[in-house]
Amino acid sequence: MEMALKLNATSFRPPRRPDFARLTPAAATFKSSEFIMDSKDVHKLVHHAQVTHSLPPEKIEIFKSIEPWAEKNLLVLLNPVEKCWQPQDFLPDPASDGFYDQVKELRERAKELPDDYFVVLIGDMITEEALPTYQTMLNTFDGVRDETGASPTSWAIWNRGWTSEENRHGDLLNKYLYLCGRVDMRHIEKTIQYLIGSGMDIKTENNPYLGFIYTSFQERATFISHGNTARLAKGHGDLKLAQICGKIASDEKRHETAYTKIVEKLFEIDPDGTVLAFADMMRKKVSMPAHFMYDGCDDKLFDHFSAVAQRLDVYTAKDYADILEHLVLKWKVGNLIGLSGEGREAQDYVCRLAPKIRRVEERARERAKQAPQISFSWIYDRKVQL
Repeated sequence: MEMALKLNATSFRPPRRPDFARLTPAAATFKSSEFIMDSKDVHKLVHHAQVTHSLPPEKIEIFKSIEPWAEKNLLVLLNPVEKCWQPQDFLPDPASDGFYDQVKELRERAKELPDDYFVVLIGDMITEEALPTYQTMLNTFDGVRDETGASPTSWAIWNRGWTSEENRHGDLLNKYLYLCGRVDMRHIEKTIQYLIGSGMDIKTENNPYLGFIYTSFQERATFISHGNTARLAKGHGDLKLAQICGKIASDEKRHETAYTKIVEKLFEIDPDGTVLAFADMMRKKVSMPAHFMYDGCDDKLFDHFSAVAQRLDVYTAKDYADILEHLVLKWKVGNLIGLSGEGREAQDYVCRLAPKIRRVEERARERAKQAPQISFSWIYDRKVQL
């Protein structure tokens, strides 16, 4: 799971979203939460309204009806545990007589990595470590949640299997950073605790249409980000770290395949409802899981982390637009026929959105040239160019 850049979503208004709340008595509006810091850096909450349980009962039935499809098409994308890589495969072996020499070699390689690279690697690791929040979020989706914690349904097995595979990512990066000697682990650990405690607010309304569009986008974003941290590590001469980041990226790619298959199936069964949900999710903007990131010091930590990722080309507004364009093509959104009037408007909106985002990205890059240097607690308050 990954970061995001702040995009001005108000410039990209789609047609009216599907009024699922009007269709089902289960829907309700609750106050959601956003974190801010007061003058004493004490975490407080700002509340805003958010729709919940917006999917009508007849659409929930769709997910029950395609459970056999999910078993055949999703569960095969989970790797058996005995065939999975594990974090220890890439780290010094604590039971080996050569453990200390292996750690010394790791630390020597890490000395060649610049501070701004560590900022994005740490931010990626912290995002991965907030996995409890992401499993919780998946289990809010109506019709596909794990009702008992050990449910035998295909949807529940997928959720738990996905979580078990993702769990290795944070473990591996956390242990690497602990051993490298270049970072302030206590501030990093505080940031993880803050992030898990704050949750996430991605406005998916317990609605699996919105949720699986979000995860399709998000997994591709994570694949891109980890792939680029692998590329940069290789460029700095750390081939072992490049291998670590590359392995994580390959998992994210496989998970992206699963989630995009789900949405592809929804387009097949319910093209109108799915394209309306796609437009709605893009109107809201795909907020990344770590958008509540905080270290006890910097109340704009996520923005600063994202700015460094943008400058290093780890994850950029261009990537955001490219992902959108990729999904539009993969799901053949431009070829949909038989849509309602609102469906056609939504289709037109999502098909035209990527070029608009790219124009915003070009302006953002110009502004970034005058960005200041900011200190990061993760690297002992050393300053990094945004």
